[in-house]
Amino acid sequence: MKTLKMNFQKALVNMVFIALFLPACSQNSSNEKQGSEVDTPEMNIHTAVLTGNLEVVQQHIKVGTNINEIEPMGGSTPLLSAAAFGKTEIAKALIDAGADITISNNDGSTPLHSAAFFCQVEIVQLLIDAHADKSLKNNFGATPRETVMGPFSEIKPIYEMMQQQLAPLGMELDMARLEKTRPVIAMMLQ
Repeated sequence: MKTLKMNFQKALVNMVFIALFLPACSQNSSNEKQGSEVDTPEMNIHTAVLTGNLEVVQQHIKVGTNINEIEPMGGSTPLLSAAAFGKTEIAKALIDAGADITISNNDGSTPLHSAAFFCQVEIVQLLIDAHADKSLKNNFGATPRETVMGPFSEIKPIYEMMQQQLAPLGMELDMARLEKTRPVIAMMLQ
């Protein structure tokens, strides 16, 4: 258990590092279609997700931007970022547009892992409804359900560190909500 906790903490530190440098990767994708009736938005799809700009995400979908584009630092897709940051409407738009719900980031976390860990109940439900595989394990051997198992007191320092590091990118973590919601997510993922 101690090894799993240490590996999980390393993964979370990596996620923090990746998220802090994600905005540096904000150029438009070379996979975007040119000459469409709708102009390709100037804002990168990953930045649009992090800033909660649903309109720009919808424009990217309309012009045929690769909605499964993997950002190079951490391997996140727009859906992975939406799941982690609680961007429910954006996650729904991406899922409805056919985003791949099985792609994992560099730590092996799928959108369901991210939504579960950050207790994004609505996004977890969207992914379950889209038939996300609840049995997939990340690189640390944890299923989405296992990321919310165990005593909150043991994982609270990790949430606090992530809140501090990711707040500039818009991450807002309510510790009381997380503590209350983790068991709900665990039940949803049975």
